[in-house]
Amino acid sequence: MLRVGLTGGIGSGKSTVAARLADHGAVVVDSDRVAREVVAPGTPGLAAVAAEFGADVLTADGALDRPKLAGIVFSDDAARQRLNAIVHPLVRDRATELVTAAPPDAVVVQDVPLLVENGMGALYHLVIVVDTPVEVRVRRLVEHRGLAESDARARIAAQADDDARRAAADIWLSNAGTPDQTRAAVDALWAERLAPYETNLRERRHADRGAPRILDHDLTWPAQAQRLLARLRLAVGGAALRVDHVGSTSVPGLAAKDVLDFQVVVATLDDGLDEPLAAAGFPRLPGFDLDSPHPPGGPATAKRTHVAADPGRWANVHVRAQDSPFAGYSLLFPAWLRADGSARAEYEQLKRGLASSHSDVPAYAEAKESWFDQAIPRAEAWAAATGWTAD
Repeated sequence: MLRVGLTGGIGSGKSTVAARLADHGAVVVDSDRVAREVVAPGTPGLAAVAAEFGADVLTADGALDRPKLAGIVFSDDAARQRLNAIVHPLVRDRATELVTAAPPDAVVVQDVPLLVENGMGALYHLVIVVDTPVEVRVRRLVEHRGLAESDARARIAAQADDDARRAAADIWLSNAGTPDQTRAAVDALWAERLAPYETNLRERRHADRGAPRILDHDLTWPAQAQRLLARLRLAVGGAALRVDHVGSTSVPGLAAKDVLDFQVVVATLDDGLDEPLAAAGFPRLPGFDLDSPHPPGGPATAKRTHVAADPGRWANVHVRAQDSPFAGYSLLFPAWLRADGSARAEYEQLKRGLASSHSDVPAYAEAKESWFDQAIPRAEAWAAATGWTAD
């Protein structure tokens, strides 16, 4: 199944987005609803909250007095942390039950208000952040939930800011317009990305790689890479010695194809990571199991190549043994290019020229090999002169 995390600040309109995704067939697990369920009257969760905060947080009929509890925790970080320590494990366990019960071909959307604050992005194939201007959110909270303006602003201030949410977002979905505009954006997201991604994930196939096209350096590439790195590291766990963002998109200022490259280094190369990586959204790409020899004439080196199933983010994952020469080259080469502006300009000129004359990625990559033959000794000389080593 495809797992999608849905989040956004209080009052941002996540419920509108979740409802439209449900219209398309998504299985929506609403953490707010689950949070109410686990502290319903008669539950161990409610008993634990009352024991921690006192009987005053209960109504006359024994239910949770939410406004009174909110008045305590939203102005006191320590109190909020104590509440979270009680409620979050209960919500997590119940949400896990609901996700496990979903069919294998489902798109499961978990509406998690504190996804960013709790660093949960790596648990999902994609994270959607619903964005709405603060003043609109304040107005909604005052008009539709009956909060005082000061209370609404305090709740907003207690959550992650836009910078933190942007760093976590694979998809930044504006809800600043009309409901119809928001629903149309969700419709397009479902058709163009979520539904195809689920099919690719289930069938263990990658998204179309397209023709090579060189773009100016994108300042968002590092943040995008960090999100995928977190998912890869979670997927491979202790089986990997290291996982790194490599390739041209890891070099600031260097023009490149809009593809993120990663390297997973293992002690011994085998097929053990095929299924964990495929389940994380990176199925194996058959036929790309060798690195070309450098210098020419030597033996080719075995590797495994995995390609993202996400149609909205082209990414390659190269799995190599620690004794592969390319495990070292893949770390050395970007480091050299970061340090040597003339080499960086030379490589960029080569890439732009080859991309304009090759219509498919394998041919483009093959055409670069002769340049690598002469560039690798230069990079090695730089490393020796500067004392560079891989961290």
